[in-house]
Formats: sequence, C-alpha cells, structure tokens
Amino acid sequence: MSDSDTTADSSSDASAEASPSVGGLSGHAGTSTTSSSVSVGAQIRNDIIKGIHPPGGKLREAALAKQYAVSRIPIREALRSLEAEGLVESRPYSGSMVAPSPVEDAEDLFEIRIVLESATAKRAAKRAAEQRNREVPDSRWRGVRREINTILDEGDDVIEQERYEDLAVLNMRFHFAVAELSGSLSLVSLLRQISGKIEWLYSLNVTRRGPQAWPEHRDIIAAIDAGQQAKAAEVMAGHVRRSRDSYFAMMAETSTQTD
Repeated sequence: MSDSDTTADSSSDASAEASPSVGGLSGHAGTSTTSSSVSVGAQIRNDIIKGIHPPGGKLREAALAKQYAVSRIPIREALRSLEAEGLVESRPYSGSMVAPSPVEDAEDLFEIRIVLESATAKRAAKRAAEQRNREVPDSRWRGVRREINTILDEGDDVIEQERYEDLAVLNMRFHFAVAELSGSLSLVSLLRQISGKIEWLYSLNVTRRGPQAWPEHRDIIAAIDAGQQAKAAEVMAGHVRRSRDSYFAMMAETSTQTD
C-alpha cells in the first residue's frame, strides 16, 4: 500500500460511523440530520457508560427524541451507530436496548486489544519513519499527530483537576488517533467495533487506573515518533496488559467487599 493510499484510508475511515475518533464522528457533517445524529449519539453513549441508561434498558425512539430534543431520525441513526460499537442491541419485535455490561466479555476484549493495538502501534511507527523520509510530510499525518499532543495535554489537565469522568473519552480518542496514524482502514474499523465496550470497561476502573495509564501514552507515542516498530508494539501491549491486570484486581476487590 502506498503512502497516499494509507492516507486516504485513514481519512475515510476516521470519518465513518459515530465514534470518538480524532478525524471526526461523521463523514457527512454537511447534513444537519447526520450532524444531529453524531451529537445525540455521543450523548447517548456517555449516558450508557455512566449508567443513566442501564444494561438491558429499553431505548425507545420517541422517548429518546423527547429526552435529547431532536427528531426520531437522528435518534435512529445514532442507535444504529451505537449498535455497531457494541453498546446497543436491536432485536426483532423488541426494538433497541442497552447491551449487557461488558464485564462478562472483559477478558476477551483485553486479549483482542493486546493483539489489535500492538498492530496499530507498530504500523504507526512504520509510517512515522516513512514520514521522516519524505521531503514534505503528509498533511493528514501532521494533523493527527498534532491532535495527539492536544489530547495528551487535555488528559494531563483532567488528571491534575481529578476530573476522571472525562478521561474515558480522552483515552479512546488517543487510541483511535494511534490507529489513524497507522493508516490502516482495517485496523481502525476493527478498533471501532469494540470501542464502545472498551470505553465502558475503562470507565469502571478509571479513578484507579487512569492516573497510572495516562503517562504511558507518552511512552507509546515516543516509540512511534522514533519509528521503532517493535518497541512501539511492545510498549502498547504492556500498556493494555497493565490496564487488564488493574481491571481484574479491581473486580476481585469489589467481589471480596460484597461477599
């Protein structure tokens, strides 16, 4: 795949269904309906993660349209996108409902992340090296890379102010940005499919793991910037493993306290 092809992949994929990607939540922002669905989709996603819409809860279009002050069309589009992220389920004759809590899938999700995100980091490091060898670095690449710096700085501020409820979204934005740097349509698409559940799991342990995990993002991006493919993959894998271990330690403590 040529560098121009990977750039095109990254741009088109970043602007697909609603998700917390750096490149934007929708590729059709020129239409008011889709813009509304992106906005309300983000609100519904956050409310699911915060438990306002509990697992198994019905998501009726008419009620949601009233709650979020939009028509039913953007609600329908938002629910379709959230279903693709694994946060919503749609069943015949039953309509849409909040998906079960991802706790039962946690082990599988972390194992998938280790493999998938190691690949995105490795591919991103390869492209970083290619960018250094170009006379004129790709503008898309530069834009995503600058946005990563902004995300990291915003996360530092959130941790300093102990606004941990805002960290889950920033965390997902960072990981999507790394995937965008990879330039791979397939990798970004695969990450999008599990992004909702990843963010949901992260939010359950954010006050414990967040302050530890956030500085590790700078180690990941440093390896990518240096073009060190093996190291970037290794640092990313270690990052996800530590998040996995912290999550299960938290779950074990919670289980002990409730016994």
